[in-house]
Amino acid sequence: MLPASQQPRRRIVGATERLTGMGSEKDDQHLEHSSAGNACRSLTVRGRTFRTGSLVLGGLALAGCSSMVAPKPTDPEALAEYQEANDKYEPLNRKMYDLSVTVDKYTTRPVAKAYVWAVPVPVRKSLGNMVQTMNEPVVFFNDVGAGKPRRAGDAFVRWCINMVAGVGGFIDVAKYAGYPHHDNDGGLTLATWGIASGPYLFLPMMGPSTFRDGIGYGLDQGLSPWNYVPRGYGLLTFNWAYNIMGVINTRANHLDDLDQVQRDALDPYATIRSAYQQQRKAMAEAIKNDHRATVPDWYN
Repeated sequence: MLPASQQPRRRIVGATERLTGMGSEKDDQHLEHSSAGNACRSLTVRGRTFRTGSLVLGGLALAGCSSMVAPKPTDPEALAEYQEANDKYEPLNRKMYDLSVTVDKYTTRPVAKAYVWAVPVPVRKSLGNMVQTMNEPVVFFNDVGAGKPRRAGDAFVRWCINMVAGVGGFIDVAKYAGYPHHDNDGGLTLATWGIASGPYLFLPMMGPSTFRDGIGYGLDQGLSPWNYVPRGYGLLTFNWAYNIMGVINTRANHLDDLDQVQRDALDPYATIRSAYQQQRKAMAEAIKNDHRATVPDWYN
């Protein structure tokens, strides 16, 4: 559980990661994959490769556009701010931010507003629970990779309870059984291994990231069992539908937060950048410092 002082920052991060469905599934989770039949299989490939393609294109742009690299200040005070921001590609990142905000304004945001108007809160909450449950395997594998067996055990129990007693994850029964949700992903696991984040990036249609988190996202796609669902039985259709609904539902949950950032922040881009980097650092530290005993409470 995050301290109260970190809750507004987390809401900003969650909101900005969902501009037009972008986001590292940090708390709401890798929603861009799947399909049904041959035509939908093509959509699946595009869905899975969209973020990877954006990362590749972003990397090429960074490599080929020296004008997009912010010059390193010589003034000591300015240099300290430059290093704290960790944003050497700020000129390009700001362009990508403006593009994403514009696209969101005319696409995902109107859909999310209509969704809020048409779908009751309990239904939206249930859909959010389902998306969260579907991502628990990714959390489990990352907990294992981070060397945190107790956290991994909690994630596994959450998935089992919610898939059975929670009717496929629509009801978060595990939370009431003493197993609240916790976050983990590939970028955070790499952070626990001591891998530096690399420069901050704002990727088009995906939102805040870093070189490390981009690599972590690719790892998460390999860890998600839903990317290996066989054809038939309607499972691919369900997977595709839940991904789309997850993007819309998550964006709807952050309508007011993101509007407030855009309205009140003197520099929304810098506010988002600071919130993202501080939140990711805090999440990685929380995982590193989780030294709970492996045996769960119910065993005693």
